[in-house]
Amino acid sequence: MKTAVSSVKEGTQSHIFADFKEITKARLSISVVFSAIAGYFLGAPELQWYPILLLAFGGYCMVGASNTFNQIIEKDLDALMNRTKDRPIAAGRLSVRTALIIAVILTIVGIATLYILNPKTAMFGAISIFLYTSAYTPLKTKTPLAVFVGAIPGAIPFMLGWVAATDEFGIEPGTLFMIQFFWQFPHFWALGWMLDEDYKRGGFKMLPTGKKDRSTVLQIIMYTIWMIVISIIPVFGITGSLTLSIPAALIIFMLGMVMLVYAFKLYEKQDNASAKKLMLASVTYITFMQVVYVVDKFL
Repeated sequence: MKTAVSSVKEGTQSHIFADFKEITKARLSISVVFSAIAGYFLGAPELQWYPILLLAFGGYCMVGASNTFNQIIEKDLDALMNRTKDRPIAAGRLSVRTALIIAVILTIVGIATLYILNPKTAMFGAISIFLYTSAYTPLKTKTPLAVFVGAIPGAIPFMLGWVAATDEFGIEPGTLFMIQFFWQFPHFWALGWMLDEDYKRGGFKMLPTGKKDRSTVLQIIMYTIWMIVISIIPVFGITGSLTLSIPAALIIFMLGMVMLVYAFKLYEKQDNASAKKLMLASVTYITFMQVVYVVDKFL
């Protein structure tokens, strides 16, 4: 009997943990924390583990809060789409009240944790939550410009790490912001292309032209080119203390060109398989670009 009760408790706990990961979008949140820590490494004169842990914990709370608020607002729309219908709130496993409590706690804890680092970091974290939930989320069913609005909070983490390390905002974190800002467009439009039919079930307007056409891909190509240009600008010594060596700039340029090739392939084929390859290439690019920046600083 005890064994059966114990098994039920373990099963319940595992479901609760799984739902918490789902509602905070753990994989996405971890990737955002990775970007923030990369920015911290670039800005910090010396590495200290305590601020890194605060940034990681506070960053996860902030992203988790944004994702939870998002799923509360979109619960009815999530239920209409194949990719989201099994989310905890949409599927009825988690009540809106419980989710709201989780979101509020994560927001308070996240802002407080980032405030310990410095007030500017907490401020940018709070701005990120506000824009994601109060602007980007409701605009997704109104206009494709939602992607532009969503790119702002999406680009904050890389910059946030620098601000956390230096307590300053200037051309260096501004450059990091712009890199990730322009990266958002090819990444999300490739994803939007792949999931266009599903997004339409929920009434979301994610593609810039509203259609899977060459005009959409031309915009993907344009933003990819801008992303590449801004990513290598620090090699010219015009971005303050944010610098990049010539070898590192060449590596980043080549990574960007690979992504651009996939964008042109999407222009040629206009199919979901090409969009998926571009989306995966974009994830590879943002990860390795940040790694190259960090490694280049310490070499």
